[in-house]
Amino acid sequence: MSFQSFSDEQARVIVNLDQAYQVWMDTLRTLNDMPYNLRIKEVSGREYLYEVTDRRGNMKSMGPLDDSKQVEFDQYKAEKAELKERLEGSRSTLKEQASLYRALRIPMLPTEAGKILREADRLRFLGDQAMVVGTNALIAYALEANGFIRDAPDTTIDFDLALTGVEVNEDRPTLWKVLKEADTTYSVNTERPFQARNAKAYEVEVLSAPSRVAGQSPKDRPRPVPLPEQEWLLMGRPVDRVVGVRDGEAARMVVPDPRWFALQKLWMAEKPERAAQKKPKDLKQGRALLDAVWLTMRHYPLNDAFYEELPAELRPHYEDWDKEKPRRP
Repeated sequence: MSFQSFSDEQARVIVNLDQAYQVWMDTLRTLNDMPYNLRIKEVSGREYLYEVTDRRGNMKSMGPLDDSKQVEFDQYKAEKAELKERLEGSRSTLKEQASLYRALRIPMLPTEAGKILREADRLRFLGDQAMVVGTNALIAYALEANGFIRDAPDTTIDFDLALTGVEVNEDRPTLWKVLKEADTTYSVNTERPFQARNAKAYEVEVLSAPSRVAGQSPKDRPRPVPLPEQEWLLMGRPVDRVVGVRDGEAARMVVPDPRWFALQKLWMAEKPERAAQKKPKDLKQGRALLDAVWLTMRHYPLNDAFYEELPAELRPHYEDWDKEKPRRP
């Protein structure tokens, strides 16, 4: 296979980008968890404390202003100012590391995908409720392998997201909210209701394992395509990585266990219903990723114990790869 390890400088920037992103995201979430704003307003000659609930200025009364509410108001203002200052500082550090990441030509995520993932992470939707399952996942795998997986094409003009929630929880954000927060121009493709597109014609395709379809609220959209082969991508241990984005930003990715992803790709390459033009890419990605796992990801073992976990449909693909796997240095 064609695998090239990252340089020491590239590896260092990847670590620094991850740390900078985590600090920035933690601060952003803390700020977002606070009330939108607090105001003191006089009504009929008496002062009241109000919570501003949204950017349109809607408010709800918190009662007449007294000493305890004045303290609450002052603490809120001080804490919010401190968080905003911290957010600005952490964002400056993040932008600096993202610029270095881009300059070093480390694998990057498309701009539109980055916007979606940042909102999904901010709203705590990423991971528990969704993960990236398409070609873009190869970017996260390259970082996990600490090198360029040259034989695995990672360019794509769309974005595949799998819903992974087990049960409906009306208190958590919906996929539709995530998409709209990322870009208000997203709309559902009426001809393909499992797909959303924005004004730039960027497509988001939503998939799901049949066992997870019930985890999406009936009011949510787009509605996923339930595919039995998505069940395999729930197996093993996901990869969780912060990657650079082409617009100079960063985003967090959660992707399936690379062993199961690779074997699913090899199975897809022979799936009769699969579009013929996609099969060669599936084959290249599957084989190259399995090679990378074997050579560099010892924490994802490819051994007899793993083979015993495989369903009958995937075993022949593993066996074929095992006969031709590269020699470890």
